[in-house]
Amino acid sequence: MEVPFFEQIICGNEVTDYFLSVSTFLFLLIVLISFKKYALPKLQTFAKSTRTTVDNFLVKLLEKIGFPLYILAAFFLSIQFLALHVTVQKTLRVIGIIAVVILSANCLTYVINYGFDAYFFKKSGSRITTRNLKSILRIFKIIVWCLAVVFALDNLGLEISAVIAGLGIGGIAIGLAAQTILKDLFSHLAIILDQPFEIGDFIIVDDLMGVVEHIGIKTTRLRSLGGEQLVFSNTDLTDSRVRNYKRMERRRVLFTVNVVYQTPTHLLQEIPTMIEKIIKGIDDTEFDRAHFCKFGDFSLIIEVVFYVIGNDYNKYMEIMQYINFAIKREFEQRSISFAYPTQSIILEKALPDSDGMIKKNPLPKTSIG
Repeated sequence: MEVPFFEQIICGNEVTDYFLSVSTFLFLLIVLISFKKYALPKLQTFAKSTRTTVDNFLVKLLEKIGFPLYILAAFFLSIQFLALHVTVQKTLRVIGIIAVVILSANCLTYVINYGFDAYFFKKSGSRITTRNLKSILRIFKIIVWCLAVVFALDNLGLEISAVIAGLGIGGIAIGLAAQTILKDLFSHLAIILDQPFEIGDFIIVDDLMGVVEHIGIKTTRLRSLGGEQLVFSNTDLTDSRVRNYKRMERRRVLFTVNVVYQTPTHLLQEIPTMIEKIIKGIDDTEFDRAHFCKFGDFSLIIEVVFYVIGNDYNKYMEIMQYINFAIKREFEQRSISFAYPTQSIILEKALPDSDGMIKKNPLPKTSIG
């Protein structure tokens, strides 16, 4: 008796099983293609209409990572209707593990890349900083792929515990030998990610100062005002208190004016108002206060505080010079004298009186400037 076509057995499976397997795969494939052709464009349009960029990233991730993963899932679902040889099952299992690991690693690298792009790249103001961030991103991707390889080998049944233990012991030895280098490397990552300063910033570290020229993996180089190059280890910079003058929005200036004690009171009262008028007449300045603050050892002291808008040191010096010239000009017009250190010495001469006693006869006072 002739066996019906759909009941015939080929390679251990009936034709009906092959038909169900192929039909399942084609059905799932049609669903996926329809989703990609019709539903995905609508999701992209919706994502573009929103303010956030997270939905755009998720749609892009669904398009590049999700679709191949769905096809792989559809294939493995469709072959469940078939009784496969052990060798074929093992081969498909290996292919499936490798495919899932590759897709998962790609997905994780996309997430990391989006995080760097959304948080770091848009905030970096210089090309050099962006290049350093890309180097760090590359390191993260290498770590992800190394972990993916280890995960794949472990799931494929390879005994890698001893290898990992050996690598761990070797890593500890290398870490102890290169402890300083590793500290500088992590400090470099902290500088790049936290950005306390950038290329071109003028910074002061303890009693050393200069313009940042290069931020390397181990060292950061500054160009001092004297022209020489200053080299700091990255760890020294992260452990120190760094003053960044490039990011100073305004400079606070405090100075004093000393006048002689012989200055009349009415003129002394005019000095704070006079200085306030001078400072308020200068662009990019903000007057704070001017007061006759105290009696000095040899002068009357007027204390003045104002702000220079911006961080340009040359502009600050130009403004300070203009103020000094203006104050001197006003003092000359009002006959107000600047004070300078003076000392009075009193000499006494001993003279005998009528009783034969010696008495002291003061000589005129002599002032030494």
